[in-house]
Amino acid sequence: MTAPDHIIVGSGINALVCAAMLGAKGAKVLVLERNDRIGGCMRTEEITAPGFVHDVMATTFVLFITSPAFAALGKDLARHGLEFCHTATPTGVLRPDGSHAVLTTDRAANIVSLNQIAPNDGDRHGGDVGDIERNAGLLFGLLGGALWSYPTTRLMAGEAWRRGPRNLAAFMGEALVPARGWLETTYTSDTVRALWAPWVLHAGLGPEDAFSGQIAKVIAFALEAAGAPIVKGGARNLLAAFEGLIRERGGEIRVNADVAGIVQTGGRASGVRLASGETVSAAKNVICSATPTQLYGRLLGKEAPEAATKATQSYRYGKGNFQIHYALNKPPAWRGAGLDKVALLHLTPGLDGVSKACNEAVRGLLPEVPTICVGQPHALDPSRCPEGKAILWLQLPEAPRHIKGDAAGKLEAQADGSWSETLREAYADRAEAILANHIEGFRETIIARRAYSPADLEAMNINLVGGDPYGGSSTIDQSFLWRPFKASRNHETGIKGLYHIGASTHPGAGLGGGSGFLLAGKL
Repeated sequence: MTAPDHIIVGSGINALVCAAMLGAKGAKVLVLERNDRIGGCMRTEEITAPGFVHDVMATTFVLFITSPAFAALGKDLARHGLEFCHTATPTGVLRPDGSHAVLTTDRAANIVSLNQIAPNDGDRHGGDVGDIERNAGLLFGLLGGALWSYPTTRLMAGEAWRRGPRNLAAFMGEALVPARGWLETTYTSDTVRALWAPWVLHAGLGPEDAFSGQIAKVIAFALEAAGAPIVKGGARNLLAAFEGLIRERGGEIRVNADVAGIVQTGGRASGVRLASGETVSAAKNVICSATPTQLYGRLLGKEAPEAATKATQSYRYGKGNFQIHYALNKPPAWRGAGLDKVALLHLTPGLDGVSKACNEAVRGLLPEVPTICVGQPHALDPSRCPEGKAILWLQLPEAPRHIKGDAAGKLEAQADGSWSETLREAYADRAEAILANHIEGFRETIIARRAYSPADLEAMNINLVGGDPYGGSSTIDQSFLWRPFKASRNHETGIKGLYHIGASTHPGAGLGGGSGFLLAGKL
């Protein structure tokens, strides 16, 4: 059997993008996945009741449809059956007192509606997303480009020439402002602040973290421009499209193929060793879509570069994720006009509520009032459930990986800090009580509920360390030039022929496929 040019370990979005892009250039690619299915954080199952189709983890693909990877692969993926469903109201917020705000994909309408909430807040929103639009070349060049590269050097030199070095430095300094600083100095309405504060959580940050203000503005721009699309029929159809495209381009995908180690020959990665004992050789490169813990620990072990081993020991993972899924016998009757069509609705007291829950989770406490992101897939894609029924996708992004206690003082933590089934369901009850306060007769509409703790998520995907879906803390010291390590250089590992992609590498987490796209371009 002829050895593949490239072996890709893992099958998340970055691995699939990389495989498809390399295949387009005539390279023979082998994708190895340890689970019984491909997808990483993309998984679709009927987990509550027959006929109710749930995306168990990731569900929204705005970062993918706005990415260079989609620009290159979108038409071919569509040939293989990929189709997205949209709504004109991608996000919104609902506070305990019933005050709420909804963002549409129409900027002019958003300016008007936010001005109605508080004078001038809509105008300030228009200015914020307008600034992102005007600086898109620089921002997205840094967010999505290879940082140690000639194109990025040329980009920065050009910006310094155009703006002047001092103005460029001022722009970069402004980008480091935390979300709290941005929101409190820009908007007068607590509801408008609450609209954007939770979104920093989806970037693996908190509202007091440096750069969280800028990333929230980027998200605001992206949601307004492209919405919050989901895959018709579930994320599994995106995976099926990728699988079809990769095979069409001569690639091979193997599931139940657990890679136990990287094989090196003459100081170069030459293949992989499977848990079954089988060795698979690569003619050119081995590419790992994994966390540093997996790559430099389990897969390389004593053969890992000493500097990488040391850096891995101080690499930090972020907060865990908690998921709840509902099958309902009818669509939710929200106590708020226009909320029934919102793709992703946040339930939160506001900026201070997000800050409090985030801080509690970081300190190992179950948040007293968690921030809840409610997805309504049935509103975008009626095929997800029987006619007249509904499904809800809930994400609680502030869950402790190791539980030290309960901020509310009501739930008892395990002595070893682990998530038990009893504690998981009790915490899901806390979230459900918040949800029920916002929906008329909610509990009477429940057909079934399924909750996943951070431990459950890690059990499904070993790269979700402690349930962290972002591949590690995304604070500024572990981002950009310093992701995953302070001495990292693009996707190199210190071993010839071995490359590192995935959420733990630049440009970080999300479903944009950025690291896979960048590495494929290099190779």
